[in-house]
Amino acid sequence: MTGELRKIATGAPWEDQFGYSRAVELPNGLVLVSGCTSVVGGQIAEGGPYEQTVNSFRVALDALGRLGLGAEHVVRTRMYLTHARDIEEVGRAHKELFEDVRPAASMIIVSGFVDPSLVVEVEVEAYRPQEQGGEGA
Repeated sequence: MTGELRKIATGAPWEDQFGYSRAVELPNGLVLVSGCTSVVGGQIAEGGPYEQTVNSFRVALDALGRLGLGAEHVVRTRMYLTHARDIEEVGRAHKELFEDVRPAASMIIVSGFVDPSLVVEVEVEAYRPQEQGGEGA
């Protein structure tokens, strides 16, 4: 990257409606992925907290993939849950996806989301290592 922001859109209707990008890559290699939920093809995917978490992270990882990055580049995750009772299922999904990566992670209990059938939303931050120069660089 040469000193400019890269922005990724996924075509979700809310991106245009609310004026945001799914992911933004900064010139320093940091990539910020907006909050992702278990919406697939415009519909909330079936399943409970575990399935919603997996689907939500897949949306985020797809955005990273459009930038040529993968789960191994993830350095931080945030999981927003509507119920503390879902911590184990959300945590199980996170572990399956990121056990080898071990990013910094947070779980935060919130009062709700725009659709009451959503029980989890995730955010991801990733890092693209900058090209290493010669000795002393």
